[in-house]
Amino acid sequence: MAGHSQFKNIMHRKGRQDRLRSKIFSKLSREITAAAKTGLPDPAMNPRLRTAVAAARAQNMPKENIDRAIKKSQEAGGADYQEVRYEGFGPGGVGIIVEALTDNRNRTAGEVRAIFTKHGGNLGETGAVSFGFSRVGEIEYDAKIASPDAMLEAALEAGADDVQSDADGHWLYCAFENLNDVSETLEAKFGPPRAARIIWRPANTVEIDEERAEKLMKLIDALEDSDDVQNVFANFEMSQALLEKMSA
Repeated sequence: MAGHSQFKNIMHRKGRQDRLRSKIFSKLSREITAAAKTGLPDPAMNPRLRTAVAAARAQNMPKENIDRAIKKSQEAGGADYQEVRYEGFGPGGVGIIVEALTDNRNRTAGEVRAIFTKHGGNLGETGAVSFGFSRVGEIEYDAKIASPDAMLEAALEAGADDVQSDADGHWLYCAFENLNDVSETLEAKFGPPRAARIIWRPANTVEIDEERAEKLMKLIDALEDSDDVQNVFANFEMSQALLEKMSA
């Protein structure tokens, strides 16, 4: 699953997470509010809300912000967010999945389509890309937390299915329905993770050259900058030399 791992490495090294910080809490709050509306406003009784709260905690979101987002779900007249998934292709035929929460499907669809078109991609039909991905839980830890062998052993004991480790961190994967249990077990041993979320993990990846990589990253950046977009996933990979050049 090199494409996703490389994508994350580039985001961290280029400071993309820092530039998105102002929007991260807003996106997390929106997911918490939407999750709380789908069931009871109690994380212990609502699996989706429990996952959303875990993701917020992993990003150091203050407890008062989390509580406020949950409370907002119970207010009359609040925004009624709908989950929408868009699938398309970027430069080089890279498959892209976009998850959004919106109170206006027409607005969001038009914006996402315009972003794809502007950056050399094209929006496809639902299912055009996702058949090549699996829905799984992903947990991130800093590399310094444990050695790759120690993390692998702990992850498997906690119920994870796979681990990828490199100089930038550890990425642990599990069945999405087991994310909370695995995350809590690992947190008891290693402390809070860097992130915990449900993702789309590609079964295969597309290798791209520098020209297409630059265009692709601009497309992904533009999608993530959209207020309605929650997550973006892609199935690309690069040569080690290109990865190092883009991550410099």
